[in-house]
Amino acid sequence: MPPLIRLEIDGREPTIEELYHPLLVNYGHLTALQVRDGRVQALALHLERLVAATRELFDADLDPALVRGHLRHAVRDVSDASIRINVYQPADELMIVVAVRPPAFPPSTPVSLRSVPYVRPAAHLKHLGSFGQLYFGRLAEREGFDDALLTGPGGEIAESAIHNIGFFDGTAVVWPSAPHLAGIQMLALNPGLEAAGLPVRSAPVHLADVGAYRAAFLTNSIGVVEVRRIDEVALPGDPDFHRLVVSAAAAVPWDAI
Repeated sequence: MPPLIRLEIDGREPTIEELYHPLLVNYGHLTALQVRDGRVQALALHLERLVAATRELFDADLDPALVRGHLRHAVRDVSDASIRINVYQPADELMIVVAVRPPAFPPSTPVSLRSVPYVRPAAHLKHLGSFGQLYFGRLAEREGFDDALLTGPGGEIAESAIHNIGFFDGTAVVWPSAPHLAGIQMLALNPGLEAAGLPVRSAPVHLADVGAYRAAFLTNSIGVVEVRRIDEVALPGDPDFHRLVVSAAAAVPWDAI
């Protein structure tokens, strides 16, 4: 993981005592985003994610304006960065942790995925329980793959360890319907895909189906990357389709913090 530029809790430098809870209690949620020239793509969706997860996990209301203020303070002298905003509740009050790191960029070449029999608990939440993803991701790398592809019973595909995955059947983009996190990039990308004439739908996708698809791609806050292989199945790829997806992702508006 890239080195920290800054870590703030509730808009200020934390004390050692304040760090005990995030270090020792693995219960909370987060959003991850990229800042470019003081702007964030789909910032409203990130804030909505944090508000909804806070209500579900802590039965508490999170003020999105407060989060935005803490983010603005954390990047006050940094124009480009990778950000993680974590939310905890050590006692009766919420704790907002903003970590600032150097900006990240998607791989410049297509990636390969190793399927693993694992689906994240409470998969609709971007929560802190990431042991399974890290464990299987490292195993995949040891076998020569770039990342793990999480699958449920019967080989039903859900998501990669840290991305959503989309498939192209030649006419439409298919997002797997197995339990997964609805990623911000995925949500923000869909309108642009449809505007470009690419229908978008959600449906079950199984490992046995992979060979029937023309192309696949991953999305997260860092960007879009082409998938060249899943297990031993090589995907033909479609350069025109991939250029369209990258273009649609680039067209998502950047909001001032």
